[in-house]
Amino acid sequence: MAMAAITNPQLSFNLFNCSVTGREASISRQTASRIRYRFSSSRWLSLNSSSATNRRYSFDSFKSRCSIVNTDVHLNHVAVEDEDISTVDIGCCTTPIVQLKSDVLEAESLSMLTGDTYVDSLLTTLPVLTEEEQKTLAATPAHPEGLYAFYASCLAGNLVEQLWNFAWPSAIALLHPSLLPVAVMGFLTKLVIIIGGPLVGKLMDHSPRVPSYIFLNVVQASAQLLSAAMIIHAHTVSPASTSSILLRPWFAVLVLAGAIERLSGVALGVAMERDWVVLLAGINRPIALAQANAVLNRIDLLCEIAGTSLFGILLSKYDPVTCLKLAASLMVWSLPIMISLTWLTNKLSTGVLDRAKCCQASRRTSDEGPLPDAQNFVNTGLEAIKHGWREYVQQPVLPASLAYVLLYFNVVLTPGSLMTAFLTQRGLNPSVIGGFNGLCAFMGVAATFLSASLVRRFGILKAGAVGLTFQASLLTIAVAVYQSGTLSQRSPLLLFLCLIVLSSLGHMSYDIVGAQILQTGIPSSKANLIGTTEISVASLAESLMLGVVILANDVSHFGFLAMLSVLSVVGAAWMFCRWLLNPTEEQRSLFSFDPQL
Repeated sequence: MAMAAITNPQLSFNLFNCSVTGREASISRQTASRIRYRFSSSRWLSLNSSSATNRRYSFDSFKSRCSIVNTDVHLNHVAVEDEDISTVDIGCCTTPIVQLKSDVLEAESLSMLTGDTYVDSLLTTLPVLTEEEQKTLAATPAHPEGLYAFYASCLAGNLVEQLWNFAWPSAIALLHPSLLPVAVMGFLTKLVIIIGGPLVGKLMDHSPRVPSYIFLNVVQASAQLLSAAMIIHAHTVSPASTSSILLRPWFAVLVLAGAIERLSGVALGVAMERDWVVLLAGINRPIALAQANAVLNRIDLLCEIAGTSLFGILLSKYDPVTCLKLAASLMVWSLPIMISLTWLTNKLSTGVLDRAKCCQASRRTSDEGPLPDAQNFVNTGLEAIKHGWREYVQQPVLPASLAYVLLYFNVVLTPGSLMTAFLTQRGLNPSVIGGFNGLCAFMGVAATFLSASLVRRFGILKAGAVGLTFQASLLTIAVAVYQSGTLSQRSPLLLFLCLIVLSSLGHMSYDIVGAQILQTGIPSSKANLIGTTEISVASLAESLMLGVVILANDVSHFGFLAMLSVLSVVGAAWMFCRWLLNPTEEQRSLFSFDPQL
């Protein structure tokens, strides 16, 4: 006698659909009587589940096709004797299927429910939610307490990060009246992200979430403190020419620390936006997930407003060394707060972040290779880069992602290190420069509300086109104002800055809508890999533009750089609109909910 036993399965189904084929389309009383609760003198199945009692059924002359959607299946042990076994892949897990033959199951006949009663009992046990209840459930986060603790952790981390993103270019720009040091540092940092982004993404996909997140926070804070120490040292020594600054040891250390800090920040951002928030809000709760995404954007932008304004005010009243020491103190105090809030997030979410990721070390596919160690680190890194780029170019929403990448060529007509250095060298008060960056971030906060209205009115895809077109139009006018040559006067300069501030509304609108487009088109199992690779591609675009800035580092060439920046934004709008006007069948399938398609 052949026997098969499957012990300790853990099953969780979101949806289970079965359709009966052929002449067995109806369940008669005779067929139903062959459905057993136990198998006697035949093969048996031992099923242990936390949500149901043990049941054993046998089926004769019954064929079905079943589909399982959003299913987690884990089988700890399978013991089989004299039986054929096939396997099926569910997600990235391989599940053994034991093929039971009907002739063995015909040996006994036990009384049971009749066919009609059995079907009726199945139908009565399936809960049916009303449309109102479905909307309520979709808008309710899976782990609300953990989500709030996660928001607090993001607030503490983003405030320090945004303050530092404004502090270091301002402090370096005060060393010498040239864009070259800032451009060189940004260029080399982007190269590190291009190479290390896919590798870090792959490592995070195969590492425990909470320990790796805390480790990256510690690395980022340490790199920020080291960078602050190097800039303080540079301000205490005698001034030097730009070429000699690039050859100083402290500048080499500053570049290395800055690259590590940015790479850690990119990895933390991808983990928060593509992984953590999805688990805490609920992958099957779209309204709650959309609301959580909006809250994260608002936190980031509000921190940018607070961080830039705070450091700008400090820099207008105190010397750069004092301001950098205050910033370093804030970094030291915020790190234990972030670590505590991270552990609290996991605790309040009932350990959802501790759950093993599908396709983790024990269930990895053969084409991914082993986890990196000291011996194969280089080979694994190269393979991770190739795998990440291959997955990136095969994603179904590639044109939307490439439009997002083209926006990274705009390195001067946007709030950032180069614009901060440019305005500083023109003699503007640091508080005015901080206010400019804060207003750009405020436009981003407004975009989190505006984007929802755009999506309701135009649909998700056309909303992205509206944002890009709006940004391209305003930046074209801003460049025309700059090329008029009247920026030496106060009014044209303020008009130029106001146009850039308003263009941020369109940029952030597309940033928010584009994130939802990419979340829809990219499988969750590849979110970290494709997300970090996308950042690497964007960093490649930005590094190319920074290379041009290095060659044309004089402030007098700013108009030429601004023209290149506005052409990249116009190109992004053209590429996205062209993709929108020629939708493919796959695009229609992915965005079938969009009323405009």
